[in-house]
Amino acid sequence: MKHLDLSDGTTVITGAASGMGAEIARILAGRGVGLALVDRDAEALAEVAGALTGSTVTTHTVDVRDDEAVFAAAEAIRAAHPRINALITCAGSSMLGDIEQLTMEEMRWLVDVNLWGTVSITKALLPALKQQPAAHITHLASVYALAAPAGRIPYAISKFAVRGFSEALRHELERTSVTVGAVYPAGVRTGIILHGRYAAAIDPAVAARAASAQAAMYRTDPADAAAMIVRATVRRRARTMVGRQARLVDLLTRLSPVNYWKAMRRPLREAIDTTTPAR
Repeated sequence: MKHLDLSDGTTVITGAASGMGAEIARILAGRGVGLALVDRDAEALAEVAGALTGSTVTTHTVDVRDDEAVFAAAEAIRAAHPRINALITCAGSSMLGDIEQLTMEEMRWLVDVNLWGTVSITKALLPALKQQPAAHITHLASVYALAAPAGRIPYAISKFAVRGFSEALRHELERTSVTVGAVYPAGVRTGIILHGRYAAAIDPAVAARAASAQAAMYRTDPADAAAMIVRATVRRRARTMVGRQARLVDLLTRLSPVNYWKAMRRPLREAIDTTTPAR
């Protein structure tokens, strides 16, 4: 399979206002790649776009949970960018809390963002991608699409589903010009856990302690992760691990698909503790 020439078209990035999405935009702009940046935070999105030079950039303020808005944005992107040959879905959030603390509404909110937002923008842009001689879709899954920890049920639900969606879509499109891959980051210092949501039933001080414990485990710089994601897109990889922790978890779940939690429980004990009162 030939590598994808991103400079020959436009790359659409969701979640482009911060974290890995913003870093990917900076890398691609430096290579002269056309960009369509999507995020719900209009101010932050404009700031990221305003700092980019060397490429044609459009911004699209969209809440990916809103299917109608997503499809309207896709039409606007197609009108502004006649050759879309890559989609990278970085939009997502997190949610702390165990099953007894979380409400159904809270869990559905996260699944709507992480899963259905990914499905919606992919479906909306697929016709444009299929028009190109070669195109690639990169979905950000997570190390928690490989292993499901306690205290992260809605996040694991959404990311395992993104993994399943990516794999099924790859199989559906195997006779087309579009390839599909999923990326499994672990320990990337994006701030997602610190700025994510937590169950309303949790004491805010307890939630902050758990989030800080999780964030302290992150080692990979967002720019390094973004470079790996860009490389995976160019090479049209089906499966990419980002960070040493992701590679270890991938190996662990292969070797012990039922009992891997025994090895993960202790390192994560503080990050998943949303019940012990804060001191």
